[in-house]
Amino acid sequence: MHGTGNLILVVDQRSNNLPPPNVENIRRLGNEASGPGFDQLMWVGPSTDTSCIASYRVFNADGSEVEQCGNGVRCVAKTLADGKARQFALLSPSGPIEATVYADGDVMVAMGTPVFEPARIPFIAPGRADTYTLRVDGEDIEVSVVSMGNPHGVIRVDDVESAPVARLGPRVEHHERFPELTNVGFMEIVDEQRIRLRVHERGVGETAACGTGACAAVVSGQRLGLLREEVSVSLPGGQVVVSWRRGETPAWLKGNAELISEGMMDL
Repeated sequence: MHGTGNLILVVDQRSNNLPPPNVENIRRLGNEASGPGFDQLMWVGPSTDTSCIASYRVFNADGSEVEQCGNGVRCVAKTLADGKARQFALLSPSGPIEATVYADGDVMVAMGTPVFEPARIPFIAPGRADTYTLRVDGEDIEVSVVSMGNPHGVIRVDDVESAPVARLGPRVEHHERFPELTNVGFMEIVDEQRIRLRVHERGVGETAACGTGACAAVVSGQRLGLLREEVSVSLPGGQVVVSWRRGETPAWLKGNAELISEGMMDL
């Protein structure tokens, strides 16, 4: 499947409940030369929470397990809706989330409450702030830091097309102040309700889209007083809408989830 161009492999193991493949096999599956190829693998299983219809785990193409994937969750929800408009809850690695599948096929999911406390992101800092200064390759970079179930650093740029994603993305991802590495977003603010965004994903590199990255960018812009409650996010793979009412409320992500192909795999 794909969500805003982000390639997602959804494996439904609700009946068999088999464990995920090992790291080597995940890498083989993620490489289009030896498998179907994907940015993220969503391994769907039964839920231990009776309020949720299924659970899922998230793996990057390099075999690393991560906490969340907004585009992947939409694909899981679309799969489990069986072609119908439905509303239900899914059990994510960080707890239950709500999902709504609309009649037009778009999906909206609650991505959890943003976390700004450095120790919980995790990010090394003496205290909480709206932005932090990172020293990268001899220059100071202003970064907003937030967790959307996974860590994100958001950098404001004047022009997203010319942003140094390939150079700065890996440097910030592996910066010593991010003990578990981080996703890195490059955000251009068009106006109060529109942004353009490119994301270097942790363990993946630059991708066509990143749902949690879109949420992190909008939340960061809102905290700086630059964005409104609902914002359209333009990514290389397409467009999503993010809304957040601030405080201890979840950020919501709405966008497409499209089936590309389906089949069986012998592992």
